[in-house]
Amino acid sequence: MADDTPYGDAASGDGGLVAKGRDGDNAAPLSITAISQALKRTVEDRFGFVRLRGELSGVKRAASGHVYMSLKDEGAVLDAVMWRGNAGRLPFQPEDGIEVVASGKLTTYPGRSKYQIVVDRMEIAGEGALLALLEKNRKKFEAEGLFGNVRRLPFAPKVIGVVTSPTGAVIRDILHRLEDRFPTHVLVWPVLVQGQGAAEQVAVAVRGFGALEPGGAVPRPDLLIVARGGGSIEDLWAFNEEPVVRAVAESPIPVISAVGHETDTTLCDFAADKRAPTPTAAAEIAVPVKRELEATLDDLALRQRKVVRRPLDLGRERLEARVQRLPGAEQLLQPHAQRLDDLGARLRQGLIDRAAKGRERLAEARLSPGILRSALRDASQRLTSARLVSALVSRPIAERRQQLDALARLAEQLHPEKPLARGYAMVLDGDGKAVTTAAAAGSEPVLGIRFSDGEIRAVPGDSPRKPRKAAKAKPKDADTGQTELF
Repeated sequence: MADDTPYGDAASGDGGLVAKGRDGDNAAPLSITAISQALKRTVEDRFGFVRLRGELSGVKRAASGHVYMSLKDEGAVLDAVMWRGNAGRLPFQPEDGIEVVASGKLTTYPGRSKYQIVVDRMEIAGEGALLALLEKNRKKFEAEGLFGNVRRLPFAPKVIGVVTSPTGAVIRDILHRLEDRFPTHVLVWPVLVQGQGAAEQVAVAVRGFGALEPGGAVPRPDLLIVARGGGSIEDLWAFNEEPVVRAVAESPIPVISAVGHETDTTLCDFAADKRAPTPTAAAEIAVPVKRELEATLDDLALRQRKVVRRPLDLGRERLEARVQRLPGAEQLLQPHAQRLDDLGARLRQGLIDRAAKGRERLAEARLSPGILRSALRDASQRLTSARLVSALVSRPIAERRQQLDALARLAEQLHPEKPLARGYAMVLDGDGKAVTTAAAAGSEPVLGIRFSDGEIRAVPGDSPRKPRKAAKAKPKDADTGQTELF
């Protein structure tokens, strides 16, 4: 028979839409916190003290001093924590891969529904199997010659290939560092960096970059960076596997390995051409600093200018040194000035001495009339001996007199006032100089007109006009008795 109720009958035991209490059921539902606390008390009461043997993995020391890790074996993994007080008393540094014996108590962490052991004491149990496998592979690859083939990295690669996870902080750190130091074209090949299949993807990426043809549609990188952030040895194990090691060792492109932090070491580091302690350091190794290159170029340019100027500077220094050694103008003139002063003094003294000697000779001569008469007789005798004739003197004098008379007659004829006697007049300016043009006469306020028998003053009238024919003489004015001047 079909049930007419849409969700069934709660009393019949079927689940209903709304939780309801059942007949005879007095157990209230527990909260998650309550069951978690109950489990915590149960685990701590049951396993108040345990002693475990396992391999350390994922060891991390927090800033507070607490140490967080995992203990594992081939079948299980157990989280562990060691508080700061106990961690400070450890006689060794806990690291991944170390097999230890840990003593403590089990407890739960309700916030994540996990159980863990709080370690009070820890001792080394032996070398971990994982590290032993790692060492075995290292020796194997080293014997094959996969390690030690170091190539020189390009100084300033134009294209850099990066093999890493596209979503992690590693690629952002690399890109930021490259942008700060030397902006470069970057190609990212996204891969898994841990877990199943990670090693195969990393190997394919490295070989894929190496297979690119130079000058193709996708530029071939000049340098590869294989990078991953820090982690436990299990997290980094993909970079210890054979496919990755062989791909890095056989890459035709130089490779920088930047796997983990500075303390992490993988076999990929040995196979690469350069190991970087961190991904950020890999970016710093890959490219130079642009500002430093610019500073270097500026320094080289400065050195070049100095080299060019050095001969000039050296020549200038030599010239200045020689100029300093040369005597100055005063030093060159001092001997001559001294000699001039000496000659001047000697000249003055010589003149004084000459005058004194002349005075002495004059005083010694003692002029007298008898000496003068004797000198006159001597001169007369010399004149008589010359036999001078009066004609020799008079003839040249007569010739010179004739020439002088001719010049006098010529001068008389050419005298400027000579024409005045024939009715001409001379026009003079205020300074008594002859005026020869009508324009000059018009510019004078008063003119002088000189005749043969005297001079009169006249004031010029209108400006000069063209000469005109002479008018007929007018009869003398009976009233005034004055004739026309012009």
